[in-house]
Amino acid sequence: MTAAHFRIECLAPLFVPANRPERYQKAATSGADAVIIDLEDAVAPADKEAARTMLLDASVPANAMVRINAAGTRWHDGDLRAAKKLSVAVMLPKAESVGQLQDLRAMIGDLPIVALIESAPGLAAARTIAHEADRLAFGYIDFSADIGCSMERDALLLARAEIVLASRLAHLPAPLEGVTPSFDDTALVEDDARYAAAMGFGGKLLIHPKQIAPTLHGFRPAQADIDWARNILDTGDGAVSFNGQMVDAPVRLRAQRILAAARACDAILDR
Repeated sequence: MTAAHFRIECLAPLFVPANRPERYQKAATSGADAVIIDLEDAVAPADKEAARTMLLDASVPANAMVRINAAGTRWHDGDLRAAKKLSVAVMLPKAESVGQLQDLRAMIGDLPIVALIESAPGLAAARTIAHEADRLAFGYIDFSADIGCSMERDALLLARAEIVLASRLAHLPAPLEGVTPSFDDTALVEDDARYAAAMGFGGKLLIHPKQIAPTLHGFRPAQADIDWARNILDTGDGAVSFNGQMVDAPVRLRAQRILAAARACDAILDR
């Protein structure tokens, strides 16, 4: 397997514990468009070395990345060597400096890197981290714990906006939103996804297959917006008036993005 198989612009990547290799292929066929094999939070400290061995001995899905343990932990270097051997994309948790990304890049070469922003230092450095990563993601649960705020949307508005802005400034794909802890409340998952899409995120991290469909429905534009976008693009070029609205290049760009988002969600939902 080569890293080229991993789709860095995935919409609904699903976590699976690294010490449950029997679940790797199930996750890959669950409907998620990527799999994140987790050596970090999903594996207890006493089990991490064994989990890495299981990962190296297992059949790894082509659309997989590995979440390694954070820089500075005793498992970090071994995780990196495993990722390089498997030639898989890497998710770096608790990314806090551009130096961490540069060290990682020196170790794994051109394998894709997703930098997970989960702390105040990470957010402060997000714009420089973004220039060394292939995509950003927001670990808002850890971030909230780090700075002592609630997980309510208003409390995290600034952080989310900064991560979206950092991604855009670095010309990266729109970032991945963090997980919704509840997987039985599909309405909440869909609402969280819809809010993330409105903020400018391009996907959402998932912890259970039940979250896949509601996440994709949340990211899919409303049918009224899709109809509007199609009508806008039918107006042709130049500045014109349509239903009392001025239509010019920025409006057409928004319409194009709405239709692209709908196609991306439908392509996964229809598989």
